[in-house]
Amino acid sequence: MKISERFINYTKFDTQSSDESTTVPSTAKQLVFAKYLKEELEREGLQEVEMDEMGYIYATLPSNIKEEVPTIGFIAHYDTAPDASGANIKARIVENYDGGDIELNPTMLYSPQQFPELLAHKGEDLIVTDGTTLLGADDKAGIAEIVQAMCYLRDHPEIKHGKIRVGFNPDEEIGKGAHHFNVEKFGCEWAYTMDGGDVGQLEYENFNAAGAKVLIHGVSVHPGYAKGKMVNASLLGMEFNSMLPQETPETTEGYEGFFHLIGVDSRCEEAKLSYIIRDHDRNKFEMRKQVMEACVKQMNEKYGTGTVELSMNDQYYNMKEKIDPNIHVIDLVLKAMEEADVKPLVQPIRGGTDGAQLSFKGLPCPNIFAGGVNFHGPYEFISIQVMEKAMQVIVNICQLTAQHKQ
Repeated sequence: MKISERFINYTKFDTQSSDESTTVPSTAKQLVFAKYLKEELEREGLQEVEMDEMGYIYATLPSNIKEEVPTIGFIAHYDTAPDASGANIKARIVENYDGGDIELNPTMLYSPQQFPELLAHKGEDLIVTDGTTLLGADDKAGIAEIVQAMCYLRDHPEIKHGKIRVGFNPDEEIGKGAHHFNVEKFGCEWAYTMDGGDVGQLEYENFNAAGAKVLIHGVSVHPGYAKGKMVNASLLGMEFNSMLPQETPETTEGYEGFFHLIGVDSRCEEAKLSYIIRDHDRNKFEMRKQVMEACVKQMNEKYGTGTVELSMNDQYYNMKEKIDPNIHVIDLVLKAMEEADVKPLVQPIRGGTDGAQLSFKGLPCPNIFAGGVNFHGPYEFISIQVMEKAMQVIVNICQLTAQHKQ
């Protein structure tokens, strides 16, 4: 099976996760695809294939050498983002893209004037949507590349490799993909998530992340008789937000952190503000949380104790802290990309991956490109040639690891 056929087949399954759910996985439809994927791995001859009740899949490609070499793994998630529909995806291939507009449907053009990143793939075969759904390259492309690489190694025994583990999980898009990933069962010395963007991307730095919820208590009385009595929680919420440094996602880039107000539920009597806090630098991250606490303290000093309540929790940390002592896992990728004629693009993630949480669970796990572009919406696309390059990088990593001296 061609990698493009494998990927397009995966996109036919609706695996959208939900951040409103309390179940694991967050949507039952994810398990439908997980069961299919488990059966496919068995058909392709992988061993130790298992799926737990939460939809986490583990499998093994056995070593074909006698020497003891590190066991490594490759990981991808199968859920798609809540941002756009993942149902009834109609993927199609635009062969030998000519650099012009692509008609997704009669009323929707995909133009390089608006999306210049298309031009980097002129002459390649692109998989696109019909403009009504996302595509699902994030991260079914990663799954297709991993499975394709395992099949390639199975069919080419002349390529020597150690034991390779693969893992596929739900709910990455809602930040919970690594929560129930069994690192001990996975049994790897290090691993790679195939969940990056365009060709060459290699990421082993990500944000430190926290979530914060601010609850403001107001006093509601009839507005005609409100003088000296009313405390308008909505206005206090606006005041609170104005006290924070105006470092927001739309004003920052690169290593710059931010406070992001992601939601407001407000009326006179009560206001709820939801934030995410992000920074690559751990010290600056901690300072941002202290700023949030200081603003709450200042508001309570002004309006009375208990007027403003804050709940805050850390979500994940910068994996660089765990990768730097194991930098050989990066050196191997750089060499694998070189041998695949891929120019590395090493950059920080302005977000997080399952690999960040896994790294802090004892599994160093940087992130490699899967090839998708413009994730989470109807303009998502992926190049078949880039998928093939990603697959080759996986194969090269397996071969190089067999030569790695601990």
